[in-house]
Amino acid sequence: MNIEQFYPLFLQAAKVTIDSRKIAENDIFFAFSGENFNAATLAEKAIDDGALAVIVELPEFENRDKNIFYVPSTLEFLQQLSLYHRSKLTIPFIGLTGSNGKTTTKELIHAVLSEKYNVQYTFGNLNNHIGVPLTILSIKPEHEMAVIEMGANHQKEIEFLCTIAQPDFGYITNFGKAHLEGFGGFEGVIKGKSELYDYLKNNNRTILVNENDPIQVEKTENYLPKITFGKDTSDYNFESFSAEHFVGLTYQGEKAVSKLTGEYNFTNLCAAASLGLHFGISFEKIKYALELYTPTNMRSQVVKKEGRTLVLDTYNANPSSMAASLNNFISFEGSKTIIIGDMLELGDESEKEHQNILKLAQELNFNEIITVGKHFKEVNSSDLAFENTTVLIEYLKQNKIHSENILLKGSRGIALEKLIDFI
Repeated sequence: MNIEQFYPLFLQAAKVTIDSRKIAENDIFFAFSGENFNAATLAEKAIDDGALAVIVELPEFENRDKNIFYVPSTLEFLQQLSLYHRSKLTIPFIGLTGSNGKTTTKELIHAVLSEKYNVQYTFGNLNNHIGVPLTILSIKPEHEMAVIEMGANHQKEIEFLCTIAQPDFGYITNFGKAHLEGFGGFEGVIKGKSELYDYLKNNNRTILVNENDPIQVEKTENYLPKITFGKDTSDYNFESFSAEHFVGLTYQGEKAVSKLTGEYNFTNLCAAASLGLHFGISFEKIKYALELYTPTNMRSQVVKKEGRTLVLDTYNANPSSMAASLNNFISFEGSKTIIIGDMLELGDESEKEHQNILKLAQELNFNEIITVGKHFKEVNSSDLAFENTTVLIEYLKQNKIHSENILLKGSRGIALEKLIDFI
């Protein structure tokens, strides 16, 4: 089975899935294999459940009469199918990556552009070598634009994803201390993320630049075409302001207040607004979209509970985002407790970076500092250093936090969201 032969069948499908539990009528199921299981064993059942076709990588399960097709690699076939589908699409593709704020920025861009266009975008965190192809394959004839999030934790990953997504526009949210172990230090992060710039430059595509970020400015110097924001001389200039816990932006005298906390989200709002303006959307509609967007994904999410304010930022953490969260949270009025979890994938820099964050937290004089995870426990001699969330939950059952404001910030693997019911 080759791509050209299979493509007409793909065009008849409702959607592509790799999850056997989510197969619906007229879907195409890619049966991936794992260390202990191969989903090819579910091929016949998938057809019985209504699948239009199944792709397997074990030849003994092929049954062309039932549209069960063998390929040497389901992953490579998925990627090649998405690449072929991309070649048929003429709509603008916006690609974005960065160390912090990718998902929030993607969702804001989607919200803004959806005021005028039918936009398909990366769902959740499907931003890797599997997620990007799945997103592209979800694009239908009715879609007018696509927003593709690209994640990476090592060199050449963004380069590869760009060859599949082939973005017409690109934006790097920032360069931070994330995935230091895989990238080989901060300079490696800059090099790895800049692979998006390399693709855009080599293909004469448009770069969105935050001119308040010296790295972005340096990497895009003397390059055109580009869209700029951040300075008086930029294409678009915005001013920030805060309303209670929330960050907003002003454009030509008009104000938009988001439901996001943290000054660090200001540039995310600016990026979305800049693209909206570039694509001919009035600021009135941009304001509506930014104010309507409500974070629900444990990223800069503000929740009221029993008269207290909880800031949930538990989906990801690295030294850059952790410092930004702490510096933002200290500005909240009233007593403040922070619960910070380990920052993962820092490699040899781990001990130093955890020490730096703990020192920053102490210097900011929070009412209470609680740490979770073995990395923080190694550098924190306090009685409020816990090995994991399970141990902390037992503590919280007997010891209520009385602060008016509580921040939960940590890497996804620490699962700080489990604490919410016990706070």
